Amino acid sequence: MPAPHVSTIRVTPARMAAFRVLLAMERSSNTHSDDLLRAPAIESLTQADRNLTTALVMGVLRWQLALDIILARHLHRKSPLEDEVAIALRLGAWQLLGMDRIPAHAALAESVELTKVSGHPFASGMVNAVLRRVAENRSVLTLDPVRAHPAWMIERWNRQFGTDAGASIAAYDQRPPPVAMRLRVADGIDAESMQSGAFLTRARRLSDGSVARDGMRIQDEGSQLIAELAGGGVRILDCCAAPGGKTAILAEKNPQAEITACDISESRLNAMRRSFAREPLTSKIHCVLADATDLPFRDDFDLILCDAPCSGTGTLARNPEIKLRFVASDLQRQQQRQIEILRSAYRVLAPGGRLVYSTCSLEPEENRMVVAALLDSERTARLLDAGERLTAMLAEGSLHPHGAQLLRESALRDGYLQTLPGLLPCDGFFAAILTRS
Repeated sequence: MPAPHVSTIRVTPARMAAFRVLLAMERSSNTHSDDLLRAPAIESLTQADRNLTTALVMGVLRWQLALDIILARHLHRKSPLEDEVAIALRLGAWQLLGMDRIPAHAALAESVELTKVSGHPFASGMVNAVLRRVAENRSVLTLDPVRAHPAWMIERWNRQFGTDAGASIAAYDQRPPPVAMRLRVADGIDAESMQSGAFLTRARRLSDGSVARDGMRIQDEGSQLIAELAGGGVRILDCCAAPGGKTAILAEKNPQAEITACDISESRLNAMRRSFAREPLTSKIHCVLADATDLPFRDDFDLILCDAPCSGTGTLARNPEIKLRFVASDLQRQQQRQIEILRSAYRVLAPGGRLVYSTCSLEPEENRMVVAALLDSERTARLLDAGERLTAMLAEGSLHPHGAQLLRESALRDGYLQTLPGLLPCDGFFAAILTRS
């Protein structure tokens, strides 16, 4: 057991909190950055320390693969580093290369101290030497967005969307995503002074330093688009509803409809119930605990939203840990479950009704191939053209003209809709509109 370390250097609360969050994520694949950054230990920090903690955690997670490549050039050992040592190095390197306002001596000294206080004093000299070399070479070291992603992921995107689009997606993933808001009601809010959404008339974008106002909720514009795409119905089902943002839009667009929201997780369902209860338009939504692969309903829903669980590769700007954990071999397992969910949703769709299948994935195995499996197995299933729905949304006033043109040029392909981060200022979403003839 090493002797307790005594030092005159104090690790600041923000760096210590970031270190602990990153260590928890390194040790458990079930952890999520958003949850950990909202934990009581983080919430108890000052606002400035919370902001720095978030910047450190999200910066390291976004750039971890690229940081590790740079650090490896200056390491003279081949054996794996202890988790604590690796995280101290990444935190130091990120501050040196990606945070201009952090003094180099602070980044270096506190990373060395983190190594010591975490129980690895004998590695502190190595951490000091490596980070000094990084600091000395800052002028020639650059963080490459492409190298911050797994090579297999970039190769897939280049094949599917082209190299320019692949580079745009990678660059978008490395920046904090824009904060989009949803106007919960169409009028009664002074939103004219806010920046309009990229394509939806009831979307707004927050500038730096702005805060959400009453009558609005934070929701990515791509997520809003999927719910708008679903349109109207009388008896509506959202079969994978949590956290409920898309369900809320369905309620806002269809105030007289009977709406059922399902989720397999009781805790997520209860959180959704509490959220819905706060607003008159959503308070009547019926929440049901159910496995979407075996929905306990009759075939009488005229509108179904099936926003299936997926890899989330369209959301890497806000969920960077996905690219550190997800591997291509996981896609087959995901696809099988998604096919089961879509078939279950189709079974409860009324003849003539519409079913929107969506994901926040960029991978064809989770998107087109899932839809193709349904079309192959269900002779009454038919794919509708998403472009026609965009035309209807423009006529309804849901889209503004520039936004409709933007989506037509960049998000429509073969009747499907696919938003690509970087080409559009939103997460990557896929959507297919199906009907039962």
